[in-house]
Amino acid sequence: MLDGFKRLFTGAPVAPADWDGVAPWASARQYTFRAVHSEGFVIDGRLGATAWRLEWGPSQRPYISGRELRLRAELGLGADLQLVLMNRALQEKMERDVFDQYVDGVQTRFDNQTPPEMRWLVMFPKLAGTDMPLLRERFIALSSVKPWLLQWLQGPLTPALAALPLDPAAPLVLMIGRGRLMLRTAMVEADVPRLQSWLRLFELAIGEARRVADDGSDPLSSAGSTSQWASSALPDDARPKA
Repeated sequence: MLDGFKRLFTGAPVAPADWDGVAPWASARQYTFRAVHSEGFVIDGRLGATAWRLEWGPSQRPYISGRELRLRAELGLGADLQLVLMNRALQEKMERDVFDQYVDGVQTRFDNQTPPEMRWLVMFPKLAGTDMPLLRERFIALSSVKPWLLQWLQGPLTPALAALPLDPAAPLVLMIGRGRLMLRTAMVEADVPRLQSWLRLFELAIGEARRVADDGSDPLSSAGSTSQWASSALPDDARPKA
């Protein structure tokens, strides 16, 4: 399984900016593909009963330059659950930005323009290295519900993340908030091998979230929060931004 992840992530890309291969791949997998002007595209698909959306286009986050890949899925988890996993280089950059903006600058509090992943980096304690031995050299993880995060990382998601052949400086964020799973990473050009690779990782993260949510010992359930697995399609929350 890990060898498959490595092969996919390092697969030779198709011609730069050529989306012709992406649409046929999506159609062959019974996904829905649509271009968004000349800036990018959106692909909708499903993992069982769970809908997901893949978007590629101009970055929506200040910590990613140029174009980014976004993946999201509505999980129907409790609103109390907030977690983020990111690579250490991004963590260090965000912490410097927080200091510059809110300590050494004029801002005194976070506002709606501050990405939630940056707010959570300040709000929640990070997992200790002993809690994530395979990931501690490359990633940090934190959550409002630590037991849920620990259970999520107990299965195959951890070795898959540990095996990613990524540039250490490349930004990667995997997060859950408002019941939604999100993945963001930089991607200058879109090609099928890399899209397929990130989608496989994302679907693995969905499956592991399902495992925790369906477990009778789900920490959110014991805390009185809703952890029902969402089976409906992604809401059409305004026109997708690619």
